[in-house]
Amino acid sequence: MQIAVPRESRPGERLVAATPKTVGQLVKLGYDVAVEAGAGAAATFSDEAYVEAGASIVTKAQVWKGDVVAAVNTPTDAQLAKMKAGAVLVSMMMPAAHPELVETLAKKKVTGLALDAVPRISRAQALDVLSTMSNVAGYRAVIEAAESYGGMFTGQVTAAGKTAPAHVFVIGAGVAGLAAIGAAVSLGAEVRAFDVRPEVGEQIESMGAAFVQAEAAQQEVSSDGYAKALTEEQERLTAEMYAAESAKADVVITTALVRGTAPRTISAEMVANMKPGSVIVDLAASGGGNCELTEPGKKIVTDNGVTIIGYTDLTSRMPQHTSQLFGTNIVNVMKLLTPGKTDGEVVLNFDDEVVRGMTVAHGGESMWPPPPVKVSAAPAAAAPEVPTIDPAEKARLDAEAAAAKMRRRVVGAGIAAVLVVLAVTFSPPSFVTAFTVFALAVVVGFYVISGVSHSLHTPLMSQTNAISGIILVGALLQIGSTNVAVMALSIVAAAIASINIFGGFLVTYRMLSMFQKEV
Repeated sequence: MQIAVPRESRPGERLVAATPKTVGQLVKLGYDVAVEAGAGAAATFSDEAYVEAGASIVTKAQVWKGDVVAAVNTPTDAQLAKMKAGAVLVSMMMPAAHPELVETLAKKKVTGLALDAVPRISRAQALDVLSTMSNVAGYRAVIEAAESYGGMFTGQVTAAGKTAPAHVFVIGAGVAGLAAIGAAVSLGAEVRAFDVRPEVGEQIESMGAAFVQAEAAQQEVSSDGYAKALTEEQERLTAEMYAAESAKADVVITTALVRGTAPRTISAEMVANMKPGSVIVDLAASGGGNCELTEPGKKIVTDNGVTIIGYTDLTSRMPQHTSQLFGTNIVNVMKLLTPGKTDGEVVLNFDDEVVRGMTVAHGGESMWPPPPVKVSAAPAAAAPEVPTIDPAEKARLDAEAAAAKMRRRVVGAGIAAVLVVLAVTFSPPSFVTAFTVFALAVVVGFYVISGVSHSLHTPLMSQTNAISGIILVGALLQIGSTNVAVMALSIVAAAIASINIFGGFLVTYRMLSMFQKEV
């Protein structure tokens, strides 16, 4: 079967549904790949690069004749008319907002697979283009904000004085929000973030931002992983917090989008109370905007000097990497649809909830909306009954157990001390010297290693394992002994310590290589 990749026709679109790298992966699955001439030019991918990867270059008229058409955006009616019956269209479609598209696909007997309708379950994450696009948009939002903001994001200390870091407030800690947080923190800004899902607070803090909490405003998540709209009470409570945070912020980034619709989070009154020179980047502009004053597709400046960025093409402003990530999502879709792995044949298994969830039309019939995603969960095990114990009795039993444990320790220490004294008294001087070295090595090694945080054991493997040098020195001191047993143990100890030391450096070298840039 042939997978065709057309050139995107939406004005200003720079993305392409396949890159030379992903074309090679599709070819390995057994497909013939046809790319429209110039399809990847805006994303810096030449036709020659596609040919080298195994694709053929075709005309605009030919590309819509493919068995599978992979596109970024929904094709126009004129483009859909060129597709043949039985073909498969893989693209973003927003079927909930465009029921007429579903009807058109059904009439044409074209199978429609909506990339933006993939169920939000763990198994489908590799196919989720919404996460891909959100991640890029969140990163780009910070770049746009930094360009429009009149100051530096990071604080500076110079001979001419110091400057404070920018204060960034991020609304929403989904994929886009977390990407924005990471980018802003990397630039040195002080970042605060809010999400109506309290469980994401740990994720926010792990990115280096402060989690703004509003315990009364908690949001539910539907079974398919998409967020539900807030209630009126939740909106009121969060609005009060948004007003306070936006007034203090230099940059506000909003990311709230519920199934293509943007709830209002920043009112005109809040904008009026923001500082002159501050910036709002509305990532939900395509759904109408989270900010009341957002104009989708435009950047405006309010009367009080607040810049509001409502660009809807943030992902297209980074076409090279976005196309690569988007193309990888499509490769993962085709892997799911190609059970033969290398035969290049599409098999639609509607028993698979991922395939069924993203299929909007097939065989001349509409298949939207899909059935709810089945979420299986094992029933919680009943907690075993714990017999109640009188607090006074429990305290008495604990005290007796502690006393018995202390007695055992004292008796053991006493016996060990007696044995050591007897061994030192009746042993030759050579044993006393060897025992002293052994005791010092054990004691020093124990206290030095136990003093190192567990979190540092792996990244500082070479340094912490250098402590094995204590063992190595002790072994070298005894390796010239005339006693065959002592010499043999010394050789074994020296060998083991050396392996530990050099192994530590090898582990560190391999870890550092993971962070080196590919050439």
